[in-house]
Amino acid sequence: MTIQDPKSKYPKPPFKRQEQPWPGLAGKMEPRPDHGETSYKGSGRLAGRRALITGGDSGMGRAAAIAFAREGADVAINYLPDEEADAREVIDLIEQAGRKGVALPGDLRSEAFCVQMVTDAVDALGGLDILVSNAARQQTRASILDISSEDFDATMKTNIYAPFWIIKAALPHLAPGSSIIGTTSEQANDPSKDLYDYAQTKAATTSYVRSLAKQLAPKGIRVNGVAPGPIWTPLQVSGGATMEKLEQFGGDTPLERPGQPGELAGIYVRLAEEDGSYATGQVYGAMGGGGRP
Repeated sequence: MTIQDPKSKYPKPPFKRQEQPWPGLAGKMEPRPDHGETSYKGSGRLAGRRALITGGDSGMGRAAAIAFAREGADVAINYLPDEEADAREVIDLIEQAGRKGVALPGDLRSEAFCVQMVTDAVDALGGLDILVSNAARQQTRASILDISSEDFDATMKTNIYAPFWIIKAALPHLAPGSSIIGTTSEQANDPSKDLYDYAQTKAATTSYVRSLAKQLAPKGIRVNGVAPGPIWTPLQVSGGATMEKLEQFGGDTPLERPGQPGELAGIYVRLAEEDGSYATGQVYGAMGGGGRP
């Protein structure tokens, strides 16, 4: 394998200004994010495992889904119905890897849907060993005065309530050796001024990872988190960043560019695989040299 300079490995700012309605599609971004579609090579590290990934249509969820399948796992992905085009690509990639792909569209703001989604995943996969709680809502607002109660509620339901409901529903199905992975963010410890609501949900995610890890260790279930910095995903072009911030996205990191979702795929695999068995209650950062996990 050729060694590459991480600073020049992927696109860097300035980026084209672009907007999409929430929740956005990776397939319509310029440039398209790299989720490891052509680069990730598996080696059987998750052979026979069964994973449920929320937000599996794009971003880190998509990268994890591709990597898990190529490592030998069957994968169910959740996504919003508006993200069907992206999700279909992911299901195709899972099946091309010779694994079972299960599509579970629906809105995680509904407790009833979250519970049913877990049941459907377990039924379709024949069990559950890995749960990746990755889906998130992010909308930039210059002031707290610009955040309506409806907006605040939508962010809290998606980012905090949904993992609570999903983990509760999944726990009875998780045997010793299973793994729960939450996607948190550098925003948990170094919040941006215009992500007031989103940032506090990521602080909550980091906290629940560490708390739940202690609670579930006696059951042999590991709980860890992945904390990205600026990553090129549809979150940014569908209201998660201002056009000014999008244009220079990731340029203020030491690597002078945003990360690509595929650059985090190996972290999710590491936290799910058997060789990572002593890691629990940990938060693994991937921030381009900035932030702190």
